[in-house]
Amino acid sequence: MKKPLLVLLGLVVVGILAGYGVGWYFQQPEVVGEEVRIVIAEQLPDREIQLYFVDPSGSFLVPEAAEIPGCDDDRDCIQSLLNGLIKGSQQGNLPVLPKETKILDIEVENDLARVNFSRHLVDFHPGGSLTELLSIYSLANSLNENFPYIRQLQILIEGKVRETLKGHARIDQPIYANFSFSKPPMSGSVPDKSE
Repeated sequence: MKKPLLVLLGLVVVGILAGYGVGWYFQQPEVVGEEVRIVIAEQLPDREIQLYFVDPSGSFLVPEAAEIPGCDDDRDCIQSLLNGLIKGSQQGNLPVLPKETKILDIEVENDLARVNFSRHLVDFHPGGSLTELLSIYSLANSLNENFPYIRQLQILIEGKVRETLKGHARIDQPIYANFSFSKPPMSGSVPDKSE
């Protein structure tokens, strides 16, 4: 009689353990696979721009078509445009800004763009009246051509207003675009109208 009692007791123990096991299994929180989000960044098309560089003779500005990466924010577009001027011409024109120049900050307020450049703009600029003017108007004209609502440019160096770029061209006031620097200077004699 002991044997059937032991078998019965063994079955009861196995039944109790199985009941606890099944109960424990159903009480466990449901494990949900982690949600994986895939972000698809919309690729904006490149933007065509006009940059103004100095012609090979060094006497006036010439427009040069270029492309910058597509951008939603105008400050990002302006940053790319200015980096294009720093990078230099791709068509053999002369540079307008030293390659060492860094852009520290850009602020746009109404029709005014304030661009804060590193000291390299002054330190590595060759200087001279015409060269300074061409650099300044390259910046102002390039901005106005591509962002027509930007009518004025304030150049800051390391966050400060300077009187001149490098001793000649004044930059202590906002500068307006001046496309007259994009025309070859008059040289030679005036043609005779009688011929």
